Amino acid sequence: MMDYRQLIRDVPDWPEPGVTFKDITPLLASPQGLAWAVDQLYEPFVGKGIDQVIGIESRGFIFAVGVARALGAGFVPVRKPGKLPRMTIRREYQLEYGTDAVEMHADAVTEGHRVLVIDDVLATGGTMAATCELLAETGAEVIGAAVLIELGFLEGATRVEVPLHSVLVY
Repeated sequence: MMDYRQLIRDVPDWPEPGVTFKDITPLLASPQGLAWAVDQLYEPFVGKGIDQVIGIESRGFIFAVGVARALGAGFVPVRKPGKLPRMTIRREYQLEYGTDAVEMHADAVTEGHRVLVIDDVLATGGTMAATCELLAETGAEVIGAAVLIELGFLEGATRVEVPLHSVLVY
């Protein structure tokens, strides 16, 4: 069995000094690595009646589409502000210095939808928590969240109030 961690590169001091970026592009370039990642993300949610898979901009989109297809569900993008062309709903969240926000089309998810949220990396948890809160405001039932990589030392999982599945924890 292949250790797919070897397809994730550490890039020191990017995007700023002191940060080690987890580069997933070698994993994405590997047909086996990409298939493995999508399988690991969707398998815990088989049979859970997922209606929509929510992908967080931007690398979450890559995995969310594959997960949606595997689960027989639709795909809904959650984006940074100003990227969607129709009426949106928005959730702001705190960063270490300042605020940010996530948006989705106002009609993308409605009351009663069973949704799964997908992203590539969970770091401090702010984006994931804001996305789950945004979805809860629509009346959707957030069944869970899944990430390829959790940076456990940042304790972002403590901010996520839905069941969280992390494929790899660093």
